[in-house]
Amino acid sequence: MDHIARYGEIYATAFSGEPWNDAWKPEDAEVHVRELLESSNAYGLEYVEDGMVVGFLVGASMLFHYGRTFEINDLAVDPAYQGRGIAKQLVERCKHDMAEQGIVGIHLITSADGFLPGFYERLGFGLETQVILMGMEL
Repeated sequence: MDHIARYGEIYATAFSGEPWNDAWKPEDAEVHVRELLESSNAYGLEYVEDGMVVGFLVGASMLFHYGRTFEINDLAVDPAYQGRGIAKQLVERCKHDMAEQGIVGIHLITSADGFLPGFYERLGFGLETQVILMGMEL
């Protein structure tokens, strides 16, 4: 939480670019990340370079009948630092930590367009075929 304002800046900047093109304001992104971190089963990592946070991963675990799983809710790297392997290091550390905690699986939702599906596949994620994401606007 010490760097929550920086998380908001990174999130807003990263998700305003490809493939998302979302119009996040840093203050709204800060609230979004804060709400995730305040979950009772929250887990987070940050990547610091030259004394400054340049990337982070946030998620939470949940118990199911087959065991506890972890969902990566957000993974964001400052665009000025992308392409340096930071996201990969965050995911690899997360995988290690979750395995040590006895987590049976890790899930995430990502864009079907652009480079992200291939990026996550290279890290060991596969396309889920037994579930679909459904939504409803109110």
